[in-house]
Amino acid sequence: ELRIDKVIESKFGHRDSKGNYKPNKRISYPPVFVWPVKPLAAIKWLVSIPGYFFPWNSIYVGIGLVVWFFLSPSFEDYATPDFKLILFTFSRNSLLVLLYFGIFHYRLYVQRVQNADFKFNPQWPSKNAKQFMFGNQNIDNIILTFGSGVTIWTIFEIGILCLAAKNSVNIINVQQDLFYFIAMIFLIHLWRDLHFYLIHRLLHFKPLYSLAHKIHHKNTNPGPWSGLAMHPIEHLFYFSCALLYLFFPFHPAFIIITLVHAGLSPAPGHVGFERIKLADEKSFDADSYAHYLHHKYFECNYADGILPLDRWFGTLHDGSDESQYRLSERLKKRNRRKIHT
Repeated sequence: ELRIDKVIESKFGHRDSKGNYKPNKRISYPPVFVWPVKPLAAIKWLVSIPGYFFPWNSIYVGIGLVVWFFLSPSFEDYATPDFKLILFTFSRNSLLVLLYFGIFHYRLYVQRVQNADFKFNPQWPSKNAKQFMFGNQNIDNIILTFGSGVTIWTIFEIGILCLAAKNSVNIINVQQDLFYFIAMIFLIHLWRDLHFYLIHRLLHFKPLYSLAHKIHHKNTNPGPWSGLAMHPIEHLFYFSCALLYLFFPFHPAFIIITLVHAGLSPAPGHVGFERIKLADEKSFDADSYAHYLHHKYFECNYADGILPLDRWFGTLHDGSDESQYRLSERLKKRNRRKIHT
């Protein structure tokens, strides 16, 4: 049974005629890449909650540091990875995904602690749809997540760290290069945002979309498990963000943090709710609206929210009727060009 508390929702948004939840807020960018520059506003955003580092990035950095320093094999063991090391790494990464994605799924989709309040699409994930394996969206998504996603994550991790352990690339020392170590960790999310935009635009190139990316876009009503539900080819593109560090000195923790960020951040990004309730009628923004609109309309919001790339290239949908009109006009012009060619 679908239950929605429209009184609580009305503080932040409303339901349209089809029952879809639309936040009142408009998607915007932080005050960093703006003119005239706003240095004080930019600094405030860097340390605010929510902001650049808190809360989400601090979670992934924290998990990544714990994983490298306390939950990984010795660095020397990566030089000759055996079955035991591979199995341990895959199992550890699987456990991270199971716990992190599982928390969102269990609370919001199994317990349904807030019913459908703040859920963009009022319907629950499909359990009888031909486009999904076994007709079940969640089962389909989970199979792709672990069977392909965690597997390819693990391959990238072991492969790059194997090169590092064999001294095929330059490794830094934390004590000797502490400032560099901290600065690079701080920049990981910025790199991830740029990399995601670039490979995402590439995956919308028709041959790659038809071959691979359409698998992810089956999830027009995404849930947490939709985040890593991709074709193996897309996973190769997606986790290639870790290859950046082959081109300059790095610490193994950079690899782990970057892959943890890539592997876990899709859960809240695809959660399907604008806000997640806490106790005492408090709630927080899941920061998932922009990407939900991408899953709904396909041809907008390719980036992840920090770099204003969608604004620069005319593909931003901020949730307004004006943005919807501009998107419709852009698609009409593109279709007319196709007809004439």
